[in-house]
Amino acid sequence: MAKIYDVIVIGGGPAGLTSGIYGGRSKLDVLMIEKDNLGGQISLTDEVVNYPGMKKISGSELMKAMREQAKSFGVSFVQTEVIEVNFSQDIKKIITQSGVYEGRSVIIASGLVHKKLNFKGEEEYRGKGISYCATCDGEFFVDRDIFVIGAGFAACQEALFLTRYGKKVHIIAREPEFTCARSIADKVLTNPKIEVSFNSEVLEVSGDSLARKIKTKNNITGEVVEYSSEDGENIGVFVFVGQEPKTALYKGKIDLDDDGYILTDTRMRTNLDMIYAVGDIRQKYLRQLVTAVADGAIAISDVEKCLYDYKIKNNSNVEIKKEVQIEEKPQGVFSEEMLNLIKETTNKFKEEIELVLVKSEDDEKNKKILEVSEELGKISNKIKFKIYEANDEYLKDKISLVRLPALYLLDKDGKYARIKYSTIPIEHELESFLQAMNNIVGEEEKVRESLLERINKLDKKINVKIGVSLKCTRCPQTVRATQFIVSKNKNIDLEVIDVITHKEFKTKYDIVGVPAIVVNDKNLYFGQMNLEEMIEILEKQ
Repeated sequence: MAKIYDVIVIGGGPAGLTSGIYGGRSKLDVLMIEKDNLGGQISLTDEVVNYPGMKKISGSELMKAMREQAKSFGVSFVQTEVIEVNFSQDIKKIITQSGVYEGRSVIIASGLVHKKLNFKGEEEYRGKGISYCATCDGEFFVDRDIFVIGAGFAACQEALFLTRYGKKVHIIAREPEFTCARSIADKVLTNPKIEVSFNSEVLEVSGDSLARKIKTKNNITGEVVEYSSEDGENIGVFVFVGQEPKTALYKGKIDLDDDGYILTDTRMRTNLDMIYAVGDIRQKYLRQLVTAVADGAIAISDVEKCLYDYKIKNNSNVEIKKEVQIEEKPQGVFSEEMLNLIKETTNKFKEEIELVLVKSEDDEKNKKILEVSEELGKISNKIKFKIYEANDEYLKDKISLVRLPALYLLDKDGKYARIKYSTIPIEHELESFLQAMNNIVGEEEKVRESLLERINKLDKKINVKIGVSLKCTRCPQTVRATQFIVSKNKNIDLEVIDVITHKEFKTKYDIVGVPAIVVNDKNLYFGQMNLEEMIEILEKQ
């Protein structure tokens, strides 16, 4: 019989995490479903300075703390993508890429996605100069001219962040002035590395393999200006023109307003019984971190009351959960959250797994990956760890020795599992790395049968290389999806490559955005991909 949760929260941003914290603290059985790793849009924010009680903190740090707090109260997490919902019965069904989850109530907290402007070249140069995430892609534009499109809070904040990379940051704003708080607008206007063009819009971005030109128009004077990079250098174009709700799944099932936002009452209830919406996805006056957490607390409070009434009415004797005790963090390279994740994952391993580190000739490059690998081996007795020099006779003809140092995953029989990490599996990539090991020796991930059938039909030898950055929050989903395919089909192999460390790979394929997917060393794809999208790419080869 399938487990029935008290509450299923869709989305792991501040609103959803607050619902999880309050729900777990109230001894409700809460499941949080996250498509990406952690934290929603706020996790990409470099600096949060207006959250009460926090003088200054990064969005990612705040979300990590909230997630750990939720876990300490017994909240369960699963990383997968919701593809369908059924709210027609008392027990609600959430259909995902990895299976069906059931709950007595649902809180929708899946937030917003970036809007596109649809100017000429926007789609063509996505990942080749055009980006929607400064944290993920800013470091690719060191000493380059960077253009930020937008006039709101996000545009101003990201422009300030990008000044640490670009030689000049140009803001192109349709509005006659900034639409954000005066305090941040003044910071932008007084920054010597930022130049602002108001009443202007982008007409076109062009170039060759990378974006090198941008054409803008002043809507007051009618003047058209084309900027060409000096000495043929590429440019960066970051689009921050607002967001739109991710509500396509709920159209025709929940009442939405004309702009696609979910309609709720003051208790965050939708028009359907026991279905709630919180955070940026609902219709509201102010979309800020502080209102998101308030929404989450209000919704779960109503859920708790309704579930209590339901249990009394139905004479239901539900077992009270115990709070999860978090062990004190030992000293080392892993944070407390990372340690808990490693222990939680490796405890599920049915057999030992072997990690092989092949060192490069550069001792400095070896140092960090060696430190991480050795500590992984110490944390769990399910991980066997071996070190080899590149010229070791044992390695001859067994594995590819291009791009070292690198970690290789071996299966229970000591054979190369066709997954190689030419990067340090830490930060955002730790979870995908652990999942790769779990796919080999642990519990099998649940995936729709139709997707498994398509994976099994891939009958050509295909080599996939995914260029990542350890700062990127979009890369792990793409890596995780590809690793799953590799675990199910021996025709596919994967290398995960840190493009900042391995500059020759970045240069060869003109990579100025991540994730960057190279298939069979010739076909390039850019952007975050889920399992079905990765299958589609491999089916085309």
